[in-house]
Amino acid sequence: MRQLDDLAALSRAYGADPDFVFLGGGNTSFKTEDTLHIKPSGVALAEIQPGQFVTLERTALRRIFTEKLPAEVWEREAAVKALMEAAVRPPGSGRASVEAPVHEAIEYAFVVHLHPPLVNGMTCARDGRSACNLLFPNALWLDYCNPGATLSLVVRKALQAAAAETGRPPHVLFLQNHGVFVAADTLGEIQALYDDMIDRLGDAYSRAGIATTLQTGPADEAFVLERSPVVRALLGTAGRRAIVTVSAPFEPAHGPLTPDHIVYAKSFALECTGSPDDLADFRKARGYDPKVVSKAGQAVFCAGATLKDARAAATAARDAARVQQLTHAFGGPNLLTAKQYGFIENWEVESYRRKVGAAGSGEGRLANRVCVVTGAAQGFGLGIARGLAAAGGVVVVADLNEEGARTVADEINALHGGHRALAVVVDVGDEASVQEMVRRIVWECGGMDVLVANAGVLRAGSVKAMARADWDLVTRVNYTGYFLCVKHAAPVMAAQAIEGSTGWTDIIQINSKSGLEGSNRNAAYAGSKFGTIGLTQSFAKELIEDRIKVNSICPGNYFDGPLWSDPENGLFVQYLRTGKVPGARTIADVRREYETKVPMGRGCTPEDVVKAILYCVEQEYETGQAIPVTGGQVMLR
Repeated sequence: MRQLDDLAALSRAYGADPDFVFLGGGNTSFKTEDTLHIKPSGVALAEIQPGQFVTLERTALRRIFTEKLPAEVWEREAAVKALMEAAVRPPGSGRASVEAPVHEAIEYAFVVHLHPPLVNGMTCARDGRSACNLLFPNALWLDYCNPGATLSLVVRKALQAAAAETGRPPHVLFLQNHGVFVAADTLGEIQALYDDMIDRLGDAYSRAGIATTLQTGPADEAFVLERSPVVRALLGTAGRRAIVTVSAPFEPAHGPLTPDHIVYAKSFALECTGSPDDLADFRKARGYDPKVVSKAGQAVFCAGATLKDARAAATAARDAARVQQLTHAFGGPNLLTAKQYGFIENWEVESYRRKVGAAGSGEGRLANRVCVVTGAAQGFGLGIARGLAAAGGVVVVADLNEEGARTVADEINALHGGHRALAVVVDVGDEASVQEMVRRIVWECGGMDVLVANAGVLRAGSVKAMARADWDLVTRVNYTGYFLCVKHAAPVMAAQAIEGSTGWTDIIQINSKSGLEGSNRNAAYAGSKFGTIGLTQSFAKELIEDRIKVNSICPGNYFDGPLWSDPENGLFVQYLRTGKVPGARTIADVRREYETKVPMGRGCTPEDVVKAILYCVEQEYETGQAIPVTGGQVMLR
């Protein structure tokens, strides 16, 4: 249907623009004489495709306006929900937006409902109604009404009254503390109405001297690094730390402004004084943990069980703060009352929307633990990153190869529904680069639960001929790089081990079988791996008091990875060139020689290593160990 193609395209354009919606919210629809096609609940406006619109039979849907509904609010919502489900065609093919009856009450063919911050600066303001009457005399203003069945009945009655008075229904309907509905028989008309609306409001803010972009201050970097890990530990549940996204300081909304802000960021933020009793006092007063924690002039922390939740809370909190800032052009903020925001907090359909939005959120053996993997753009690191994501982790793909890291993160996000991986550039042998990696992780996630120190290089050759530069490179990356990663990650992990917090954190170094026995014509690599087992044992003894376990995994050879199979610099090529395998004439000869050394007859794979990593994480009585994963090639004595 061409109309749905056009509506979907316009929906995506508005849905992706933070000046019109946040988090892909809002709603759009198209009517024929017999059917209403509307965005389904749980689908972001920014992603809607023509085939995703839910179709409802209008005659069946209008029973909401003709049947006698229960007087009790929750019974009424349940009855309307049942009537909406019964109107879906074909039956059971989707769950229509809760606002479908509102769209049905509007006579025009197209309806586009959005939440532009510039609009909500007016609808959420104490003098919003008078401002609306002045700026938009042909629009209809409705005082706040609970969403759902009640709203649809109020809208229908108000539209009928307006049409009776003026001879035609209004095209624009402003809802106090909610947003705006714009309706017309063509999408071109709707776009023109929105353009005019934004222009008029922009002029109004300019005349009032109110900035239309959110005003923020500089972040206190030291405060963020110190407090983010503590915040994620304090706000965790069921033995898991929260994920925390950090923003430069801004003034959070002083209370609930719209239903969508409540859904994603709760009704109130915790504005810290710095007292350790702040959180306890908030819990006692509100009955729940905050999703937004602000320390004036220093930072704003937004928390969630998943990275997606934390990012959504941050987006909602910033939008609410922007709306609050804009309300000062029209008398200041008009906050929802306890009865009004209590309804939203307990509303079943909003719980459903959150549940749908959380699909693919990473439940599994690692269940949203933040897992950092260095050297994750290829080889073992790539396989480890994939495996930890499949186990439910949020994976930080850290690598010197920025393009490769982004490609891996994008692949993981595409496979697992988004918000499950991020890419960070790091040179593990450079201390400033490692510091920046940790800083970025703290800003994005609040801290880390698992550090997999995998980055490494190998330069093979006889001790009689090896260049000093090759020796220094191997030592810089493999030995010093491991030290630097632990040096800067350990304080963050230690800060998460506050009193009352449960669960260990883990540092897992990917070593090698060459760390367990010497390697002919490979002294630089083997020496670095022997040395890092010493580091692992020493780190384990020191960091146990911080509830950090430190272990090494010593894989056998990953013959199919680039370390061995790269046609130019892989070990098969290097070993052939240096004559490490006597009599070998081809790469295939070298490979066969090494496969025969493994009792199980094959090389190690990333899947083998991931199983060992999961063992290290789940085994709470294991630290300072070097665990071989070699197919029997190297056995501990």
